[in-house]
Amino acid sequence: MLALLAAGACARSGAGDSGDDAGAPQVPAVVGAQTAVVSSQPFVETVNAIGLVAPRAGHVASLAAPAPTRVAKIFVTLGQHVSAGQELVQFEQATFDAALRSADAAVDAAQRAYDRAQRLAAQGIAPRKDVDQAAADLAQARLNQVAARRDQELSTLRAPIAGVVTEMNAVLGASADMSRPLVEVMDPAALDVILQLSPDDAARVRPQQEVQLSAGQSAGGESLGTGRVADVAAEVDSATRTVAVRVVTAKTLRPLRAGETLMGAIVVARVPNALAIPVDALVPEGEGYHVFVVDSGSVAHVRDVKVGARTEQFVEIRDGLKPGERVVTHGAFGVSDSARIVTGKP
Repeated sequence: MLALLAAGACARSGAGDSGDDAGAPQVPAVVGAQTAVVSSQPFVETVNAIGLVAPRAGHVASLAAPAPTRVAKIFVTLGQHVSAGQELVQFEQATFDAALRSADAAVDAAQRAYDRAQRLAAQGIAPRKDVDQAAADLAQARLNQVAARRDQELSTLRAPIAGVVTEMNAVLGASADMSRPLVEVMDPAALDVILQLSPDDAARVRPQQEVQLSAGQSAGGESLGTGRVADVAAEVDSATRTVAVRVVTAKTLRPLRAGETLMGAIVVARVPNALAIPVDALVPEGEGYHVFVVDSGSVAHVRDVKVGARTEQFVEIRDGLKPGERVVTHGAFGVSDSARIVTGKP
């Protein structure tokens, strides 16, 4: 528990002080400091990272025209819930129908040519190579027929999964480019959180570790529930120099939305009985840290400590402190060794 300490820099303790203290050295004082008692408690170490909500692979579909054409009909709108197989957009049918009829005719002709070549070869009239060529032509014609039939089927875009229309670029009567997606359908129940971690932090993350999720870009945002680490990317993103960590959420306090920014606190360690103090108590010194321990006479003494796990608010002390000791927290950077800490107003 933190206690507000005020220090009064008074040369004498009051008008009734004896003159015997006149020659005693004055003890420096600190004003506005706070202290905390070192306690033994369960300690949870987390690694914090910002991430985005993204659709899970296999649960989002991006659809485009199978060939250059024009949009003839639009059956759905942006944000509409659709079922698997439901019609979304239809293109002009004449071109696809004609292409399929032509492919069917080409297969019939190639089949007749193959049958004739086989008959002539069997009679010794035509060489065997004519049969091989006719067989190759027939195979190519059948391949073209399959492609034409597929294009005709795709001339009406249908939802491959049940979900929500999250993108609609189709314009009635406009040209449709096969390289530009026209419709996107996403399953809103299959969303993951993709956190971006530094390589050092990612090295401490393992599948199945608990993740505490909160809204926004800070740990103090609205709590959204918990998730579990599903997997950790094996490579560093060349653009962001971060490692992607995918988090699966079983249930959240409110529905998540694709593209939403979240903060994830990944639990990387649990210490059941650790000495912990507020992070404010640590004062960096070289490559280590020290704290100021306040004795029973309200005098602060510098002491080196060895730190372990930490969170945004607390740090684990592995060596240098004992339970029940009191350390300066807020204001520790303004304290010097042997500074006097006096409670109350000077």
